[in-house]
Amino acid sequence: MKLTAPVLAASLALLGACQSNNSTSETATNVAVPQADTTGAKKPLSEPLVRDIYTADPSAHVFEGKIYIYPSHDIEAGIPENDKGDHFAMNDYRILSMDSIGGKVTDHGVGLAVKDIPWAGRQLWAPDAAFKNGTYYLYFPVKDKQDVFRMGVATSKTPAGPFKAEPTPIAGSFSIDPAVFTDTDGTSYMYFGGLWGGQLQRWQGGKYNPNAAEKEPSGNVPALNARMAKMSADMKQFDGPVKELVIVDEAGKPLLASDNKRRFFEGGWMHKYNGKYYFSYSTGDTHLLVYATSDTPTGPFTYKGVIMEPVQGWTTHHSILPIKNKWYIFYHDTQLSGKTWLRNIKVTELKRNADGSIQTIVP
Repeated sequence: MKLTAPVLAASLALLGACQSNNSTSETATNVAVPQADTTGAKKPLSEPLVRDIYTADPSAHVFEGKIYIYPSHDIEAGIPENDKGDHFAMNDYRILSMDSIGGKVTDHGVGLAVKDIPWAGRQLWAPDAAFKNGTYYLYFPVKDKQDVFRMGVATSKTPAGPFKAEPTPIAGSFSIDPAVFTDTDGTSYMYFGGLWGGQLQRWQGGKYNPNAAEKEPSGNVPALNARMAKMSADMKQFDGPVKELVIVDEAGKPLLASDNKRRFFEGGWMHKYNGKYYFSYSTGDTHLLVYATSDTPTGPFTYKGVIMEPVQGWTTHHSILPIKNKWYIFYHDTQLSGKTWLRNIKVTELKRNADGSIQTIVP
């Protein structure tokens, strides 16, 4: 992966700071004038929520009246950058929380580590979390001992963890970026997948092909889409087959692999608004966050537009949720380090038009 996208925008917002270690600690997130711009670009829209560790891929949820954030925990692994993402060599997850947007940030320490997952090999990438049946679930992608990405699940009785991993991966799972959505009828689904280093392109035909291309198909062929599966009642397995989440254009035609400003790449997220299902995702090498909508959680989804223009860094990964009658998007960039693999999480308000369409954010 290459550091290609500049910081593109304006304005001020939250200045976050956090003094953290493996025990709980707190700090205030205050509104303040941003620090001097060292990039030669415009000021970022929002400031990092955490400054003493590197964090990315924020999965945010409201649990027990607080905002809990489950991010990736970036480290300096000393591995050269490549398109497979080997330099993203994360070893554990740190769990963060805050009482409100702009409030104190609490670092609850390590919630789960590679060494505590019996089947794991390396690279603990972007997670998600859910609550059901009195239990908190942490879903995570990690390469197994054969260097193939699988999905795992870990449980805890508290949202702050620590989480205990199940002894085996979720049967039938593969690739990266799990996002678990529970509909208003109580049914839960997992959406997942990522190209290039996320290995989705190696799973065509239902089996892993280690000799498949390093990247996605190209040209005027249908794009590879995210995958989804219904979750079992205990939230630890798939209840039925893995399906493709088809994304089409306004004419109802599937997006093509060559359409890399609209086609799916990685980082999917699902939310529901006014009866509509919104599937949002990263376009990867074109650095956009975009979205598509459907009348059902299984699609097909119709492409609608751009949520967020490129951030500083290779691309971003996000979550969207309502908090006290407003909607927010949690995302990341590389403001603190300027390095693709050392990122920092942020939050800003997400606004909609009267028809439910999302207003584009310039970060």
